[in-house]
Formats: sequence, structure tokens, C-alpha cells
Amino acid sequence: INPVRTARPSLVRYSEPIFGVVTPEIIQDTFLHMAMENERYLSELCGEAGCFKDTQIVEFVFLLAGKWSLTESATYQAVEIFERYILKLLEEFSNLTLGKEEDSSWASLKAQMEDTYMLRLVSCIQLASKFSFHYKIVNNKMVLKFLKSLGFSYTTEELLESELAILKALHFQVNVPVPLAYVEVLLEVLGKPRRRILKKLALIPICLSLLSVAEQAKFVSVKEDLMLLAVGVIGASSFLLNHEDWNQVVEYLNSTTGISLLSITEAVYAILKNSLGLGSTVDGC
Repeated sequence: INPVRTARPSLVRYSEPIFGVVTPEIIQDTFLHMAMENERYLSELCGEAGCFKDTQIVEFVFLLAGKWSLTESATYQAVEIFERYILKLLEEFSNLTLGKEEDSSWASLKAQMEDTYMLRLVSCIQLASKFSFHYKIVNNKMVLKFLKSLGFSYTTEELLESELAILKALHFQVNVPVPLAYVEVLLEVLGKPRRRILKKLALIPICLSLLSVAEQAKFVSVKEDLMLLAVGVIGASSFLLNHEDWNQVVEYLNSTTGISLLSITEAVYAILKNSLGLGSTVDGC
């Protein structure tokens, strides 16, 4: 019997991603690393963080990402890339104009940004698509067709230059942690020993729905703290799925992340209120 030939059916059978096979130790290490990364990010947060995650911008990215069938992870990455690029642009421009006439300089920057705003935003979505390594990436033809439908006329060369401008501004550091990753890893950490209370498969669709709406809401203090946002989304999803077990889930979130019960409850309240208008029904708020 040829062992290679007999092994082929199993390879075909499991060609799709297999979930839940990572050891608890690796998941725990990943979670701790992400928690430290989140703390570092918060310590370096600039005062303007979150300004370019405006509701209309995020909604536009989500709608266009849906049209182009981007993965959820790539969609959130596009939002992060765009905001980081704009903040970097403003920072560099501010450094260049120190001591100069600010009014005329900022007017010049505003005009420049308005001219390329849509191009840069769409380029961020295209970059996120490419870095997701998905078999369906957003190609130049799709981007040019979309921009043309909005009345813009660009060439393939201009698209490539736009992508390069973004990459250079970010020093080619494109992939950063996104809210979805924190939700997924935290669900893994919580779900291993508590499968009865945390029904992961039932929670995931609700988490995705609440997270997408929360990303468009205007509460920067929650949105920029990715661990707190993940905790709030899981807590809110659990509340909607099974109110009776909600207090237990919040206690699990508290013991796992070290985030206070009050902060968790406030995050859940904010997400439910902004997403569904149900905040006043949460116990303890």
C-alpha cells in the first residue's frame, strides 16, 4: 500500500482551517502578549487618537469592504491603517511647519488632503486586502472602477503611488492588532474551561455584529483600549444571548483580564446603548 496515496483523502477532507486545536498554553501566551501590546499602545496614545475613526469613515470602509468581500479582520485593519496614516501625516506636517505661518500651511495641507482623501482611503482598504493573504484580493481594476463611479479618474500608476505613500508614512508597519483579534483570543481563553456558560459558537455572530457597530460609535475611551473593547463586546453579547448567566460571564472577564467589574459594566453599557439602545436594562449600570 502506498502511504502517500492513502493519506490523500484525509488531506482533502481537512483542507479548510481547523479551529480549537491550539494548546491552552499557546493561547494563554498569545493573550498575555496581546495584553502587554495593548498597554504599550495605550501608553503611547496621542491626543488625536480616534479622531479619524469617525462614524461615516468607518461605515464607508465597512460597506466597501462588504462589497469587495473582505474578511472581517482585513476590514478592521483598513480602518486602523487609514487612521494611523492620517495621524502620521498630520504629525510630520506639524513638525515641518514649526515656526512658520500656521494658517497658510494648514490651509495648504487641507487642500492637499481633500484632493487625495478618497484615493488614500480606498488605498488603505486595498492594502488591508493584500496583507490579509486572502485568495481574493482587491485588485487595481476593481479600485479604478469604483473610483470612476464616484467621478474620479486615476491611473494604475497613481494607485501604486498612493499605496507606496501610505506604506512609507507608516514605515511599512502595516499589520497591527485589531479589535476583532482581541475578541477572538479572549473568547478562546474564556471558552476552554467554561463551555457551558460561554457558548462560543452562539456568541461569535453577536460579537461580530456588536463590534462592527461599536467601531462606528463615538466613545474613544472604550474603542482605543482594545482589551476593554473586547471585554465590553463579549459581555454585551453574553447579556443579549443569555441574561441569566451574564453576571457569571462578567466575573470571568474580570478574573481573566484584571479589568474592574465597574469598567466592564460601563463598557457593556456603552456598547449596548450605542448599538441597540438597551443600555438602561443592564443590571448594575
